[in-house]
Amino acid sequence: MKEKFRTFKIIHFGICAGVALAYIIVGDLHTLEFLKLPEFNSGTNILLSIPLGSILVGEMLFKNQLKVIDRKLTTEENMASYQTASLIRWAVIEGAAFIILFMAKELILVGVLLILYLIYLRPTQDRMLRDLESAGT
Repeated sequence: MKEKFRTFKIIHFGICAGVALAYIIVGDLHTLEFLKLPEFNSGTNILLSIPLGSILVGEMLFKNQLKVIDRKLTTEENMASYQTASLIRWAVIEGAAFIILFMAKELILVGVLLILYLIYLRPTQDRMLRDLESAGT
């Protein structure tokens, strides 16, 4: 199980590193101009719904995927389903980060916050056990 979990961590690292690298290259983060808050208008407000929606939709899809896990199987046997659920959640958040990067550079700070949230979702065995246990109730 440790070998499978290490692979899972490498996948997560790759996703985080890839999106962070894209932000560094395309987003011009080295200038620190991204820290300035943009003027808020109706277009900006709609674009701000993308990150929030991605977090909510990602969590919903994650929990729905965990509901189909067979409780009779061991944790190791359920790991593939847990990985699938996590990958779905990460992909939704990663997609929102890329949308912000390419469609709304003025909101790049929000995209950076999405990346930080994605890093926070780092897979650990404790988190996996807790998520699998909470999905059973």
